[in-house]
Amino acid sequence: MNFLSIADLDKKQLDSMLALAGEMKANRAKYSEALSNKTLAMVFEKSSTRTRVSFEAAMYQLGGHTINLEAATSQLSRGESIADTAAVLGRYVDAVMARVHSHDEIIALAKHAKVPVINGMSRLEHPCQALGDLLTLKENGKLKKGAKLSYFGDPGIHVANSLLAACAKSGINVTFASPAKYPSNAQYAKDAKKSITVTHEPDALVAAKGADIIYTTSWVDIGSEAESAERIKDFMPYQVNAKILSVAAKDAIVMHPLPARRGLEITSDVLDGKASAVIDQAENRLHVQKAILLTLLK
Repeated sequence: MNFLSIADLDKKQLDSMLALAGEMKANRAKYSEALSNKTLAMVFEKSSTRTRVSFEAAMYQLGGHTINLEAATSQLSRGESIADTAAVLGRYVDAVMARVHSHDEIIALAKHAKVPVINGMSRLEHPCQALGDLLTLKENGKLKKGAKLSYFGDPGIHVANSLLAACAKSGINVTFASPAKYPSNAQYAKDAKKSITVTHEPDALVAAKGADIIYTTSWVDIGSEAESAERIKDFMPYQVNAKILSVAAKDAIVMHPLPARRGLEITSDVLDGKASAVIDQAENRLHVQKAILLTLLK
């Protein structure tokens, strides 16, 4: 089994993964040798903080080991194919986690590695982030059918795609607030609409009204730095701030996958405020990744 996309998990598997993550969060010592003598190779084509540290900490806390491979300092930078790299890694390690540019690369890794492969983020999806988000919603009583999540920012990026797919499996309705020039991924939106209501609202305050969850992320994704000035101008009306929060539900929570650019997509008073679940959300990446690793390697 691989974990390349939220689509890899049916509802029963998703619920089981979240339950296991919660159990592992509450009982760290119980699982301290669960992956003894197991090794995870981590391949990075993009920069990373939370994904790198949480997976390394997860393997260590489960009794296993990690090997970090930067694409720029590996033979990938000299033209070795993904297929050859994957085939060899599969003979050395028990699993591979990779953060890559193209989603086709993560699929190729899974095809040739012959060991479990985990998508640490591709241009199309960020499924580990979505699982961490769901665990955070569950802990805050928001993982329930009919809850409203309002997303402010680019609805067509990897975080949004995986989040939308995860919300659809959980019955959470999604409202995207963004300029018309930034549409959601048509296929993910089409699939989600079979299960939930997915709407696009150009007015940020309208989108936020009555929301149970206010979600935002960086306006400038890795690889789109050249568009930074244009994106900041386009998305500034969608900043998550006190005004946005004031029209949400009284017990609404605020989420952001980090890294955050304070004063752009979110203001510091909201990021650090009592409604913020952001640091818990970041911590939960560790626990869901433990659950992923244990599920794939047990």
